[in-house]
Amino acid sequence: MTKKQKKNLIRIIIASVLMICFIFVPVSGLYKLALYLIPYLIIGYDILIKAFKGIINLQPFDECLLMALATIGAMVIAIIEDGDYLEAIAVMLFYQIGEWFQSYAVGKSRKNITELMDIRPDYANVEINGKIEKTDPDDVEVGTIITVLPGEKIPIDGIIEDGSSTLDTVALTGESVPRSAKVGDEVISGCVNLSGLLKIRTTKEFGDSTVSKILDLVENASSKKSRSENFISKFAKIYTPTVIFSAIALAVLPPLFNMFILSQAAGWANWIYRALTFLVISCPCALVISIPLSFFAGIGGASKEGILIKGSNYLETLSKTRTVVFDKTGTLTKGVFEVTGIYPNGIEKSELLCLAAVAEHYSTHPIALSVKSAASEYHDSVVPDNTEEIAGHGIKAIIAGNTVYAGNAKLMDKIGVKYSIPEAVGTIVYTAKNNEFMGSIVISDIVKTNSEKAISGLKKAGIRKTVMLTGDNKSVAEEIAEKLGIDEVHSNLLPADKVDIMEKLISGKSNNEAIAFVGDGINDAPVLSRADIGIAMGAMGSDAAIEASDIVLMDDDPLKISKALKISKKCLTIVKENIWFAIGVKIICLILGALGFANMWTAIFADVGVMVLVVLNAIRALLVKKL
Repeated sequence: MTKKQKKNLIRIIIASVLMICFIFVPVSGLYKLALYLIPYLIIGYDILIKAFKGIINLQPFDECLLMALATIGAMVIAIIEDGDYLEAIAVMLFYQIGEWFQSYAVGKSRKNITELMDIRPDYANVEINGKIEKTDPDDVEVGTIITVLPGEKIPIDGIIEDGSSTLDTVALTGESVPRSAKVGDEVISGCVNLSGLLKIRTTKEFGDSTVSKILDLVENASSKKSRSENFISKFAKIYTPTVIFSAIALAVLPPLFNMFILSQAAGWANWIYRALTFLVISCPCALVISIPLSFFAGIGGASKEGILIKGSNYLETLSKTRTVVFDKTGTLTKGVFEVTGIYPNGIEKSELLCLAAVAEHYSTHPIALSVKSAASEYHDSVVPDNTEEIAGHGIKAIIAGNTVYAGNAKLMDKIGVKYSIPEAVGTIVYTAKNNEFMGSIVISDIVKTNSEKAISGLKKAGIRKTVMLTGDNKSVAEEIAEKLGIDEVHSNLLPADKVDIMEKLISGKSNNEAIAFVGDGINDAPVLSRADIGIAMGAMGSDAAIEASDIVLMDDDPLKISKALKISKKCLTIVKENIWFAIGVKIICLILGALGFANMWTAIFADVGVMVLVVLNAIRALLVKKL
């Protein structure tokens, strides 16, 4: 609870106690007025000041003016009739209670977002003349070696050059389990180093690092309003002066009609009281406060789960999504080649792997690296006597006097070796020794652990169609699509082809539906921009993809997409509930107030009671753990 919230809570308690105590004090007239002015000013002085400033600044039409007019009018009537001052105080009191609830709810959701601000690093440790000095992260150039001590935040993205540790990524991804990090691993800014000392070679400037981009997204999220919020803003500007003039008409016209048309008593006090009641009932606080609060709570709850939504307009559009289009590599798959099948011909699997690994010893190709990584018996000390790269085919190596070939089918055809094609999908490395076929190794991109659950989760959440776009070959794409349960797949695509397919999907959808695209690479940026909703993988995704997207998944987990969709739907449901409930109660009470069937206490419920209820309902958007 903030100092301001504590102060307002104390004001509410003091005013409530004084109001109750003064009921039992036997005074009347000006003494009674002076007595009740104490709790009235304690609880309402700030509302009166705001109303006065609004008039001075020629911007009077807000809820503060409505509250001031209604309560001052009620006090005037009580003076004339020596009546009850409790109604005027109660209006201010319950309004402040509603404001306190609203402030607490905003603080709760803001806390989820501002916890991200804790990832902002204050300094970077740079070695200068043999000494470690704390340097402003903005001054650290790309390629600089920085030292991160246990307990410190990683200030800039980079690659570990020395040391190993475990990293706390909860502020970035929502993942509570620490991640291990060793030499050669990429690390992103904002993570907390938990154990060992790390030396990191920076790969980005601070302004381009992950932490800077996240903070920029968070700070600018509130500037992008949804249609619902824009509607409420426009509605309030028209609504407030309308009800004020309506209240004036209600106070003046009926008495004049009684006097000059019906020749009866004017009944000024009665009609002024009705007009004041009308003003309190008409206060649009519930609508003006609850709608943006609902979106703010939704964005806050999502950020706690490692889902960064750049604005409430994207949250609203996401709820209308019925088709989700995926990139394959790095999105549904890890984007890392691994050996997934070994098919030896007359030798052991380990011997085949070792033979291919030695042949690929000097190669830095991703396929060669995956073969060497899988060969447990392979050591860097075992090197070929000579190697020759055959462009577009593979490698020829001389190992202990033997000629070894490792490459694709074209290489086997070129050297005249008969080979067998394995019944597996992926990139196949054929190996031969002295023109004798030794076997084949299948290498493929590994599907992410949660990809299958992500697709099924989306369908349960109301997604009608899932599509995969990839530059990979048809057989690989179709196998992954079938394994994951994706409805439609397009393969062998260039970036421009992906945009063309997205255009066709968009042209075929209805106006009230949206299409989302999920990707991570630079080549995905055009499609992310073209889709109604672009969702980027934020941990290892490219800067271009993150920049072009509307939503960022900080831990690259596709399962978070269905959670984001559920959050958006829940948030929009809450928004609609609040709009219809607030407007419905207002209309009923306004009619009752104008006809004289609703007194000031009814007005208090219509204004403050409804506001408290819709604020409490809006807080539900924060509760996203079990979605």
